[in-house]
Amino acid sequence: MKMNIMFDEQQAMTMALDISGNHVMCLDLKENRVYDLHGKALFGNNVGIEVCYNYVHPDDCEKFRTFVERLSNGTDMEADCHYRWNYNYTGTGEPDWRDMYLRAIAEYEDDKPVNIIATVTDETKTKQKEREVEQLSERYKSIFENSIIGMSFYTPDGWLIDANRIMRQICNFDSDASDEFFSKVNLFDITPFNEVLDHVHPEDYWACSLSIIPERNMRVYLEISVHPIYDENGKLMYISVTANDVTEERNMYLNVMQNDVRMQKMNEAIKNYEAELRYMLEASRMQTWRISLERDVLEFYNGLNTVVRSFNLRQMQKIFVDQENEFVKALSNPSEALKKPLVYIGQMHPMVTQSSTENQWVQINCIPEYDEDGKLLGAFGVWRNINDLMRKQDQLRMETQRARESGQMKSLFLANMTHEIRTPINAIVGFSEVLSALSSAEEKKEIIQIIKNNCDMLLRLINDILTASSLETGHMDVRPFEVDFAKTFNGLFESLRPRIQEPGVEFIKDNPYDTLQIKVDAERVSQVITNFVTNAVKYTHQGYIKVGYHLETRTLEGTQREGLYVYCEDTGDGISLEAQPKIFERFFKVNDYIQGTGLGLSICKAFADASHGDIGVISEGKGQGSVFWMWIPL
Repeated sequence: MKMNIMFDEQQAMTMALDISGNHVMCLDLKENRVYDLHGKALFGNNVGIEVCYNYVHPDDCEKFRTFVERLSNGTDMEADCHYRWNYNYTGTGEPDWRDMYLRAIAEYEDDKPVNIIATVTDETKTKQKEREVEQLSERYKSIFENSIIGMSFYTPDGWLIDANRIMRQICNFDSDASDEFFSKVNLFDITPFNEVLDHVHPEDYWACSLSIIPERNMRVYLEISVHPIYDENGKLMYISVTANDVTEERNMYLNVMQNDVRMQKMNEAIKNYEAELRYMLEASRMQTWRISLERDVLEFYNGLNTVVRSFNLRQMQKIFVDQENEFVKALSNPSEALKKPLVYIGQMHPMVTQSSTENQWVQINCIPEYDEDGKLLGAFGVWRNINDLMRKQDQLRMETQRARESGQMKSLFLANMTHEIRTPINAIVGFSEVLSALSSAEEKKEIIQIIKNNCDMLLRLINDILTASSLETGHMDVRPFEVDFAKTFNGLFESLRPRIQEPGVEFIKDNPYDTLQIKVDAERVSQVITNFVTNAVKYTHQGYIKVGYHLETRTLEGTQREGLYVYCEDTGDGISLEAQPKIFERFFKVNDYIQGTGLGLSICKAFADASHGDIGVISEGKGQGSVFWMWIPL
């Protein structure tokens, strides 16, 4: 009966070990040999301990030896060890490293350890899952940290959990890890949340206002949004707070208003200045002139008394450049022309101004002069060289026009960007809220894909904005480097494949080379191809989108140059002949109802120009499909 009980216990232990999947080994310290007691042998039965060390990863071998020695010499009676074990120690092939966990106890005889019994657990899958969870966590942490707006999360009772980089900058945190003030202040005690949020059941809240927190030296204009996050049972889990610093935008608006006021004052000052020039007094230091009908002479004075140049009235018309001017024609009969005050602005020959060999713009003020009987004696006045004034007026007109066009363009850009940025953000926020309420893994996968697509859209939008901003300086950096473009193109093609969502559209690759080592700015070329494909996806609903490249030789500045030709061909809506000349202009969109900034193709053209290349579109018209192409020299 006792033997049956022992047999049953042994059988139960064996079954338990089989279920756990653990290996059991014994190290005989007298023989210095290792035996497998249970489970599949890891290295072969009855081998020396030194053979075991060959299976241990070199980086873990010292730790493993120390573990065995401490049990062997009696330092530890029981111990455990994590290490990596090679399942393919055959001397050939690649090692098959597994994450193992070993738990061991020492058996003693006469107070000396004689055996070490160890259970070995293969934790490879567990470790892999832990690493995958850690990578996923890091990915979401990266998204959180690199958001373009400030974000923070609070507990249901209003205590800070975490804040991303932008929020830490806005709130002037003590460090990049924590902040003493915000960690000790409850959300429901901060203005204006203490007045608008319900402690028990908070609701969505949005505001744009001046935020002042003296303890953090905060005085900024913020767009603030509060969103409570509930689980499927309606239990409040978190409170999210987002903030966008709009101080700079507000200052830009104020600066524009101030510039408008200054420009208006400048225009008024110029008008006043011109009016003053028309009626200068006889004692002014400007050069004066006088016409005497009786003496038949036109005299130019330095001051009022010193004559520096003189002409008879028959020569008077010749000093003016524009002989067709009404004032100049009227001088053929001075007695009639000088009866009333007049102002003349025009050009004089250098014979009068003597300042250079070029014609000079002058402003002439003329006042008739009568004797006491009312007889016309002639006229007098002043003249002034206004070359600089005319130049500044031309500059002012150009700058005013440029400022007006720039203001209109920036207003259109800001309005367009506001819409374009909010569209993917709204989708991300909306579907993120829906995600927590879904139970089906398939539905969650679909929602996550939608969120990812909108994140990609937002990233492309930001990249376009940053590139367009760099173009404001009038320069685009082109940095060619050695690259296997065939490999780069294949990777780019696969990354673009998920964007083809239409079931009736085939995505075709045209890569004529197995390998192609060239020196080119691959990042810029990839951006061009991405913009081409993105546009094709928007307007193609049936047929195919084909993207490809090849080397092509063209004549550039009289020299044959080898270059890279890339293209994207689609069977989409096509482009009207009227729209094709404007297709690469900034902010131009064929269809205003299709999402996009109107920057992509202008960025492509800027890169082609900076590379001394060429870019274009081929389309027979609406509904005929299109081919966008670019050629740049290598």
